[in-house]
Amino acid sequence: MDTPATPKTIITVQHPESEHHLNGMVGSWGDWALTERGREQAENIGLNLARELKGRRCALYVSTLRRARQTAEIISGHLDVMPVAMDRLRERNLGAAVGQSVAWLRENIEQPERTVEDRCFSDAESRRDVWDRLYPFFDELLSSDVETAVIVSHGDTLALFNAMWLRQDPEFLNGCDLFGLSGGVTFLHQTVEGRRVIRCMSDLSFMQAPE
Repeated sequence: MDTPATPKTIITVQHPESEHHLNGMVGSWGDWALTERGREQAENIGLNLARELKGRRCALYVSTLRRARQTAEIISGHLDVMPVAMDRLRERNLGAAVGQSVAWLRENIEQPERTVEDRCFSDAESRRDVWDRLYPFFDELLSSDVETAVIVSHGDTLALFNAMWLRQDPEFLNGCDLFGLSGGVTFLHQTVEGRRVIRCMSDLSFMQAPE
C-alpha cells in the first residue's frame, strides 16, 4: 500500500513593486528595496493572507535579497511567524549585468538564452543552475511535515518552482514557461493521495486593500 502523502498548502508570493521596476536597472542579485507603493502592496498581501489562513500556523521562507526580505517582514507581522531567509530562494544571478541597466544588458549580452543551459554572461547562472540550487529546498519542503508554507521570492525562481510542482524536468522550460507577475500570489495544494493542484496562479487581487 502506498504511504499517504502529507497534505500541503504552499503559497508563493512574488515580491511587489521594487526600485528596479521603475529605474530601468537589472533586478537579479542587485539588492534593491521595495518602493513605498511596494510596501503598501506587501501590507495588503499580508492582510489578505491572514484573512485567507484564518489563524492557521504556517512556515515562512524568503529570499535573502532585500526586496523579498522587506516583503516577508511585512507579511510576517500579519501571520505571526518569523521569516526564514534562504539563499536558495534568491533570483537568478546575471553575472556581469548585476548593477547595470536593462539597456546595458541588451547591448552587451554575450549569449542569447534559448535553453535552460544557456548563460547570458559567462559568470551568470543558467536556469538549470538555479534549478539545481532551488531543488534541495523544494524536495526538503515536500518531504517535511510542514502543512502550510508561504514562500516569498522572485519571478524567475518561482517559475522554476512552479515547474517542479508539476513534476516537470528542467528541459520542460525550453518549450514553455510558468511566469507570474510582480505581487502575484499562487496557491498550490497537495492532496493526501499526492496529487498536486494549482488552485490559482499569480493572483494580483491580494495587493488590493481588503474590504
